[in-house]
Amino acid sequence: MEPTKKNTRITGLIGIIVLVSGSFTHSVNSKLISYEDKFATANNFINYESLFRIGFISSLIMETVFIFYAFNLYRILKPVNKNLSMIMLILALIPVPLFMLNQLNQFDAFLLANNDIEEMMFFLTVHKHGGLIVSIFFGLWLFPLGLLIYQSKYLPKILGIFLMVGCFGYLIHFFQGFLIPNFESSLWTNPFLIITHISELLLMLWLLIKGLNIEKWKKVTEI
Repeated sequence: MEPTKKNTRITGLIGIIVLVSGSFTHSVNSKLISYEDKFATANNFINYESLFRIGFISSLIMETVFIFYAFNLYRILKPVNKNLSMIMLILALIPVPLFMLNQLNQFDAFLLANNDIEEMMFFLTVHKHGGLIVSIFFGLWLFPLGLLIYQSKYLPKILGIFLMVGCFGYLIHFFQGFLIPNFESSLWTNPFLIITHISELLLMLWLLIKGLNIEKWKKVTEI
């Protein structure tokens, strides 16, 4: 089934839902969790239990909705290069179960806040390291996505370039996390990670507002 302006814009909307839910989760975690102050973290878990639970559910919503976002992008970009688009889809889907299973480490830490602070921090540290491993695939899938967009004739090439460059943001974050622990860069101190988030947002907004040039998409399918 070929994409239409409507379902292409729905893809953009799905992407925005992924972005909003993920940003909310990140905001909650930043507010509640401090790896330098275990007592403050424990108190935050206890005093802001409802906020943590909402943020936790939001993270699972993000990854669940992301499945549909990735699949829709696969459908849109498959005419460019079927094999490359399949690689993109596989790299996009691999981190979904890894991320969800890793979230259990964070939830276990939350449950231990009342009883064992040291054990709580252990699970939070495992969750942090698990997130760094998952970030490998958060980065890798963006390269074939960007390349497909660059090679297509129905989406802006500049978006593809930004996505290919942005893929290194998560990869740098991963290497920093394990090679120089506790000094890994944050969003605003890693230029590549800034490009990563901006390029993903621009793609979502383009699909939502501009949609797809269906005529050019059809010409590519005929080649």
